[in-house]
Amino acid sequence: MRDIEPVIAKARAERRKFRRVRIGLPGKLFLPDTGQEESCTVIDMSPGGAQIRCNVPLSGGAKLVLYADGFGRYEGEVVRAEGNDYGLRFTSTAAKRERTAEQLILFLNKGVVDTKALRRFERTPTKGVTRFTRSDGQIVPCEVIDLSLGGIAVKTEERPPVGEFVLIGQLAARVARHLDNGVAFEFVGIKATSTDILHNQLSIK
Repeated sequence: MRDIEPVIAKARAERRKFRRVRIGLPGKLFLPDTGQEESCTVIDMSPGGAQIRCNVPLSGGAKLVLYADGFGRYEGEVVRAEGNDYGLRFTSTAAKRERTAEQLILFLNKGVVDTKALRRFERTPTKGVTRFTRSDGQIVPCEVIDLSLGGIAVKTEERPPVGEFVLIGQLAARVARHLDNGVAFEFVGIKATSTDILHNQLSIK
């Protein structure tokens, strides 16, 4: 029993270390209730939550969407407030938590976030035009910036709110984040095996 105690102690220490990884990266907050979007700093993160710093006041229990630079999108709620610092609890699936754990391990090993390594799908710069149809039936022409098996980024002045579902060509997608010159969409419920197949399904010309 004594032989295993150091192992247990080390495992507990590693868990504590892993629960909070200091990253100090820029992020974006989206508040679905108000449609407000604000910049923030992600102080630390774990697979289950994060601590952020922002100038906008947030109330306990407030629902939000966090975009952490290099890590991606997280839905969650405010569970703690201390001045301009807020503790968030993510409402992630088990697969998402596992993915975040992998990202944090990579961050700890490299000391920096390698955004290409963290992406689940490699993005390919793609030229062409397509269009997306909003939930109210509005058809919006757009220019393709890049494409991956997981989503597409387009150049457009029309920016639906984060979370809105649209139809691009034959594919359903969801607004994942706003870009400086457009929108990034995340595909919903598809299992494409190549971007060539997606190219046709998205009606890119």
